[in-house]
Amino acid sequence: MSTRVEYWLELCDNDMSTAKVLFQSGHYLPMGFFCHMIAEKALKAVVAYKTNELPPRIHGLVKLAVKGDIFDIMSAEQLQLLDTLTPMQIEARYPDDEGVEVISLTSTEGEQLLKETEDFLCWIRQQLEK
Repeated sequence: MSTRVEYWLELCDNDMSTAKVLFQSGHYLPMGFFCHMIAEKALKAVVAYKTNELPPRIHGLVKLAVKGDIFDIMSAEQLQLLDTLTPMQIEARYPDDEGVEVISLTSTEGEQLLKETEDFLCWIRQQLEK
């Protein structure tokens, strides 16, 4: 695996540690933001792996999945995860923007989101080993 891909995966691991601390301290929306960053960086690892280029400086998860040629093999649950995570990065960055949906997560929802994100990262790693 290239250094570029390893770089993105290491960032994912660091963000996962942070997301878990945020969850344990009851900060569910910031945890959701970190889950978005984990998915984004995992997809950027795929783009780097598939194209041998620097991934684009974008935050769109679906666009990154398409660019990494992985969108078509993702499950319905994984695609739903991307849809769930997308507004979290916007709300966390711009909470006062007019027209931005206000998001909140309960402990149960946060726990589920963290698990799904961790599962997604594991799946990405499997794809990179093929």
